[in-house]
Amino acid sequence: MRIIHTIYHRYTINCNLFTMKIPTFIITIFIISFIASVFADDYLANEYSSTVLKVPNMADLSAVDDDLSYSLYHESCPDVEGIIYRKVKEWVTKDPTLAPSLLRLQYHDCVVRGCDASILLDHEGSERSSNMSKSLRGFEVIDDIKAEIEKKCPKTVSCADILTTAARDATVLVGGPYWMIPFGRKDGRVSLAKEATIVPKGSESAHTIGRTTCESVQHRLYDYKGTKGPDPSLNPKYLNYLRRKCRWASETVSLDGETPNTFDTQYYHNLKKSMGILSTDQLLYSDSRTKPVANGLSFESSLFKNQFGVSMVKLSSILDLTSQDEGEIRGDCKYVNH
Repeated sequence: MRIIHTIYHRYTINCNLFTMKIPTFIITIFIISFIASVFADDYLANEYSSTVLKVPNMADLSAVDDDLSYSLYHESCPDVEGIIYRKVKEWVTKDPTLAPSLLRLQYHDCVVRGCDASILLDHEGSERSSNMSKSLRGFEVIDDIKAEIEKKCPKTVSCADILTTAARDATVLVGGPYWMIPFGRKDGRVSLAKEATIVPKGSESAHTIGRTTCESVQHRLYDYKGTKGPDPSLNPKYLNYLRRKCRWASETVSLDGETPNTFDTQYYHNLKKSMGILSTDQLLYSDSRTKPVANGLSFESSLFKNQFGVSMVKLSSILDLTSQDEGEIRGDCKYVNH
């Protein structure tokens, strides 16, 4: 059977100031709920019409060349990728759960105002202060990397480029693919908590690794759709396991119950056994439109990793034109320059 490599849906938002076309791809698991509506919401169009995102075409990644460059730091900071990798390795070795946390942190950053490190700004009313961001982790890793880079290459490397590269290196360290990263993202000067609400729930990270809060799954365990009972589609043994793990909403549980700290295709095999922890996960296998893709990827590790890498290049190349034009290179990732 020939596996469909990429599935596209194009959503067009017609706003007062712009028309934005967003290609979404369901072949990778880290943007599962993008299928439904991520940027096609009327609320988004009305509330954020002043934000202009430039999204390159998946079929032609050369579209990012005008803004980003693979050779940007070759002379100004030649060891930048080495510094980032060594620091990420140091942190992930001590705490493997930071790998998916860094991926999730980048995702939350890029979905709002593009990849401009706005999620890192720490002030009252910032994206970081939003309820949607309360479980984000990995900020201290980026701060540590930034401090080291500033010693070697002051005022040169943006926090946005650091976050993007750290997410890639964290993925590699837990068995995931390597992908090339072009540089040149500027650090944005605007970060608003209300804009963090557009981040789709249930798609915060690559679900082959990482954890989720029990709050997000308890309705499936105890009161599914108001029935006072569990979701009947859940594997009974897995249901019992989750009930033991999720006695309190504040607790966390692994997204992949079999190999939680390894980037692999076990996630897809879990779906076959009705062990998708989130409803959006299990829908990927129960929906006839996506089941062939999920089934095929369970046997094609190399294809899965390749497509994940391509998708991450796509994600990290989403730019906010305002941030690019008016952005900066922060000295401290938590604060704008004065």
